[in-house]
Amino acid sequence: MIIGIPEEVKADEYRVSMIPVGVEELTRRGHRVFVQQSAGMGSGISDSDYERAGAQLVGSAEEIYGQAEMVVKVKEPLPQEYSLLRSEQVIFTYFHFAASEELTTAARETGITAVAYETIRTDNGEHPLLTPMSEVAGKMSIQEGAKYLEKPMLGRGILLGGVPGVAPAEVLVLGGGVVGTNAAKVAAGLGARVMILDVNISRLRYLDDIMPRNVTTLMSDAHTIRDCIQHADLVIGAVLIEGARAPRLVTRDMLKLMKPRSVIVDVAVDQGGCVETTKPTTHQEPIFIVEDIVHYCVPNMPGAVGRTSTYALGNVTLPYVLELAGKGFRLACCDNAALRRGVNVHGGDVTNRAVAETFGLPFTELGL
Repeated sequence: MIIGIPEEVKADEYRVSMIPVGVEELTRRGHRVFVQQSAGMGSGISDSDYERAGAQLVGSAEEIYGQAEMVVKVKEPLPQEYSLLRSEQVIFTYFHFAASEELTTAARETGITAVAYETIRTDNGEHPLLTPMSEVAGKMSIQEGAKYLEKPMLGRGILLGGVPGVAPAEVLVLGGGVVGTNAAKVAAGLGARVMILDVNISRLRYLDDIMPRNVTTLMSDAHTIRDCIQHADLVIGAVLIEGARAPRLVTRDMLKLMKPRSVIVDVAVDQGGCVETTKPTTHQEPIFIVEDIVHYCVPNMPGAVGRTSTYALGNVTLPYVLELAGKGFRLACCDNAALRRGVNVHGGDVTNRAVAETFGLPFTELGL
């Protein structure tokens, strides 16, 4: 198979979808790998690193998409890439379709097979390709939240961990999954008082067992959120419903209850956000203010730490890339149920029920 690795075009995206060892494993098995020149520079991987691993360098994205049977990316195709997509081409990347009807329409109209990292799910309910980036985003959410609580960054002027004689910040984490757990660990480690809200009591019991004493777990409902948000200096949106748009847990009216210049970091922004006032921002202009509340809503947070994120992502995507390349799309999906769950669009049909329901589109069972 011919596999293409393009340079990412999303603003401030420094990740690349494959590390040199992945190229070496593919070429050793007889596959051809085309890598766009400079694709790895943001992650500290040189063109010569890829060449030594057996890749063939090409100068443009047009060459990548024009020749590759499977394109492996990090982020979803952007509008300037839609015209490059080809029917029956496999695109393997994070799609987050529920956040963009335009992207969903483009994937259907071009006839690609869209295999989404975020909906690959094992039989025990884990999302192996989402987990490492969720870990990065969860830890970064506290790092960024702490920075934007500083007065020069337009925040309240609060030190997250406080000092002797002065209370630490109150951190509210909405969601106890991978993002929320990592956010809570970092916030607690810095000395903040942390509340984690989730709807799964079994998960809350687990978190109560493993978290330090400055972390409190609470069952999530509208009344609890409204009560907790009044005391929070920093709110982390860490909600995930596989394939679907994130539920709106924080309304605009709730912002009026918050302390002026508190900070919201909505990690769920790539699935539409769990805060009503969320809108995507960039690393260059990461924040905006609504109702005197600072919003940080960067969809590709892990892109800022490209070196760490690229290697973490490359480690987990490679087995699936090898399977798709070695067996072809159909046989690979027949043999691997987790991979089959990753197929969101195929031949113009929406094959993920949550995406179909988001936009009122017909759902089609994947036929192989």
